[in-house]
Amino acid sequence: MSRRQVRDIIFRLLFRAEFLDGDEMEEQCAFFFESEEGSSALAEAAYIQEKLLNIIRLLPQLDSSLKRNIEAWDMDRIGKVDLAILRLAVYEMQYDAAIPEGVAINEAVELAKRYGQENSRQFINGVLSKLSET
Repeated sequence: MSRRQVRDIIFRLLFRAEFLDGDEMEEQCAFFFESEEGSSALAEAAYIQEKLLNIIRLLPQLDSSLKRNIEAWDMDRIGKVDLAILRLAVYEMQYDAAIPEGVAINEAVELAKRYGQENSRQFINGVLSKLSET
């Protein structure tokens, strides 16, 4: 499975986490990997779950970084899809040394093209570009 595919799965699980509490999230991960959709990711299940839980654990720090770099936007106004993409990208930029910043930004824009709204990719690219400059 490619890094892009793994990132896509982490994004989708992170999006679900926005609507669930911690106990339910563990059940959702198990359900995801048991389903036909997640069965191809079984080999990477431990890595995916570890990264997802790290992101969830660091949400306050990730959101703080985002707040400092989003002008004229309240966090509550950001769509849940865009927020999940941004959180994943900020995690990769700040906490995952194996992923270059440029790759994290590019992959976030690709996720926005696939899952976001019409203006999501420009918004996400702008926020992450500003974050990378600081």
